[in-house]
Amino acid sequence: MWKKQFSHVPAFEQTGDGVSLPLLSIWGKDGVTSVSFSSDGTRIVSGSDDMSVRVWDASTGAELKRLNGHSGPVYSVAFSSDGTRIVSGSDDRSVRVWDASTGAELKRLRHFNLHTIISVAFSSDGTRIVFGSDDDVRVWDASTGAELKRLRHFNLHTIISVAFSSDGTRIVSGSSNGSVQVRDASIGAELKSLDGHSHAVCSVAFSSDGTRIVSGSDDAVRVWDASTGTELKRLYGHSGPVYSVAFSTDGTRIVSGSGDKSVRVWDASTGAELKKLDGHSDWVCSVAFSTDGTRIVSGSSDGSVRIWDASAGAQQKKPDSHSDWVYSVAFSSNGTRIVI
Repeated sequence: MWKKQFSHVPAFEQTGDGVSLPLLSIWGKDGVTSVSFSSDGTRIVSGSDDMSVRVWDASTGAELKRLNGHSGPVYSVAFSSDGTRIVSGSDDRSVRVWDASTGAELKRLRHFNLHTIISVAFSSDGTRIVFGSDDDVRVWDASTGAELKRLRHFNLHTIISVAFSSDGTRIVSGSSNGSVQVRDASIGAELKSLDGHSHAVCSVAFSSDGTRIVSGSDDAVRVWDASTGTELKRLYGHSGPVYSVAFSTDGTRIVSGSGDKSVRVWDASTGAELKKLDGHSDWVCSVAFSTDGTRIVSGSSDGSVRIWDASAGAQQKKPDSHSDWVYSVAFSSNGTRIVI
């Protein structure tokens, strides 16, 4: 598991700098590796090193459900777009689909030679699930549990990140050998290979209109034409590996988080660096824009989650620090809350 290859760092201690209190803090027994909001923003699902999947009330922080069944750490979780189901991927080599209301296990997607599941996602219509593992990308029918496609990467390198395009027709994946591949989600055919990275690609994402892809690696942040595979921009500035990238909803900006402890905002068209947000004391592992694009949330191995003004670059809030790494952060759909 690529995240587990990072060396451990001490928990960050706050210094009483007068920042605002968090809107919501949720604490678990062990490290939280993945989080996601339901589309209506009322619930949060989290996956943890303690092998559980938990559903929380996003307003009160109360635990609504605990989905037990995995026999290894849970590395990735996501709601279906209608909020009725949850998918989880684990080190136990299984992908499980759960009823988000009752907590019942609906399906277990398992194959005898599957490896650790690192990344999972629903298609926007909720009919399919894509996940990446140590050896390939697979697409399954979310209702029946039938395997629809195996998008094998014959280089046998770990698939670190996967994502559907918003229309569900394509899948992009980032690999430990530096490759980025775009495939037809229905037939599995490789549409494009985006060649250029020389190190592991830790994060990939489509722009909301599906015309561009952004990828983050040790060597640079790169923006690609999703149709032709042409590299449009190379965003230099980080002095450490880039662990997380995301487009703003309107596609005009890109945010990146890096091992150099900074968060940077870029003009997606020109590649110009718009802002450098300093404040984390260790690696920035996860970044995201709010839906309206006015704020950025970042999570770090220093144990903290921070919210920034995306225009001014000023830090708005610093939630209470976690006692260990923060792997993933996200805004609610209306931009009023965050989950850490």
